[in-house]
Amino acid sequence: MVEYKTIQQKRKFYDSGDWKRIREKIKKRDNYECQECKRNGRLTIDTNEYSESAKRKKIKLVVHHIKELEYYPELALDEENLETVCVDCHNKEHGRDFKNKKPNKWQHDEMW
Repeated sequence: MVEYKTIQQKRKFYDSGDWKRIREKIKKRDNYECQECKRNGRLTIDTNEYSESAKRKKIKLVVHHIKELEYYPELALDEENLETVCVDCHNKEHGRDFKNKKPNKWQHDEMW
């Protein structure tokens, strides 16, 4: 059984042709919509925005492993374990909240 514990092992998997093919299949199956937003009455779709700094299309949607790759490597390419989510929902799912990372140093200042 293949393991996906290290960054290198995960990177190799996410760079593989198998992953790229199934990722596109899942996005198409999910109509290029975030399934978590959809469950919450919102609509987040893919865009064709281009990032000049990254020199590529901005990533709006990703394919998420419902049961994490690291702990369930046997489900790595199982369509039932994959869903399309937006980057914000994906970050929340993994406890990465970048929106409130920096505290506002003026928060408690007197308002004029």
